[in-house]
Amino acid sequence: MGEHDEDQEHGAEPARPPLSAARAREMTAGLREALADVRRSVAVLAARVRDAHAARVWVPLNFKDWASFCEAEFAISRAQAYRLLDVARSLAAIHGALAAHAETSRMRDSDPAAAAALDYGLSQRALIAVSARSGDVAELITRRLTTLAHSGLQALDEPTVRAVIRQAVRDIRTALPPPPTDPPADPTITELRRVVDDLAASTHQIGELMLEVAPAYLTDTDAADVLAPLCDAIGETLDNGLAARRYAMSGDRRALHGTLL
Repeated sequence: MGEHDEDQEHGAEPARPPLSAARAREMTAGLREALADVRRSVAVLAARVRDAHAARVWVPLNFKDWASFCEAEFAISRAQAYRLLDVARSLAAIHGALAAHAETSRMRDSDPAAAAALDYGLSQRALIAVSARSGDVAELITRRLTTLAHSGLQALDEPTVRAVIRQAVRDIRTALPPPPTDPPADPTITELRRVVDDLAASTHQIGELMLEVAPAYLTDTDAADVLAPLCDAIGETLDNGLAARRYAMSGDRRALHGTLL
């Protein structure tokens, strides 16, 4: 099968005459501008979601809770309504860490609401995953920016700050949760907690694999159709595979209750 036939099979458009370099650069600039618009829109949406939730906007409109308000007003699911809050929480924490750091104040001259984490190469999935530990993300960003600023070895330009933020989110996302401040005296309970932590860490890795096959935009029902062969191949039940996928998306161990934990 030729290359042209393969393109047709996968739904690609027929080949067009080669572009000039000037036209290719023009199209690239248009894509870059469109991506920047999307990032700004997500940042503004997150800020407004945060403000609306903090103001309990659903109360004067006679809805019982945030999810009911979002479902009626915007036709989005309960899960998506709370994912919006997770994104907003993470964005607020990251932006707050940057705004509090004097060295970042001259990085941007745009609207502060647009100085969002997606500007730094973070996906919504990553933001949702760290939302429960957004304070830890902010603290880690602040500490690393302060260390860099005091070292004098590297200017805190935008690429450097972007790299610091991405790495901080990655580190918090993959790190095990901190141990309790007052560990139990019973060594059996301590060992059991360690086993649970190890299981949760390995399950998160499985969940990441599931998300590669069935991305987060798929519902559980649609994801089940895609994941069934994979779960069968690795000797895992579909329920456990879906639970691991939900855990990788949320970072909340409650997603594993009744299945793996």
